[in-house]
Amino acid sequence: MSRILDQRILLLVSSFLTSLQSTKVLSEWKKCGDRECETAMSRVQATTDYLGPDCRYLNFKTGEEIIVYSKLSREHENLWTGSKGKDFGYFPKDAVKVEEVFIAEEVEVLTKETDFLCLHGDKYDFE
Repeated sequence: MSRILDQRILLLVSSFLTSLQSTKVLSEWKKCGDRECETAMSRVQATTDYLGPDCRYLNFKTGEEIIVYSKLSREHENLWTGSKGKDFGYFPKDAVKVEEVFIAEEVEVLTKETDFLCLHGDKYDFE
């Protein structure tokens, strides 16, 4: 009986830690084209294939086009946020090259907890 209880506790702790990892705040600040981060900042092209570590990241192949909507700042400045078709997520800026800039002046705003949740289609995944 105690062995089953130990296994359940271990499973619960493991599940909790996985949940924390997927909602981990990557940065408290981000740069956007407007205060709501709704304006596209630039169009970039993938220079390498990229497969992110979890569902918050945008996966892509070399040559694919991505529209950039924000860039993390201060901590993790190397991560940008963008979309490719219906897919949306974080990706390393070193994996792309800028093709066209839409917004020259960036605005720095605080991130929200929802910035770091998984977005599947039009629904958030709270895991």
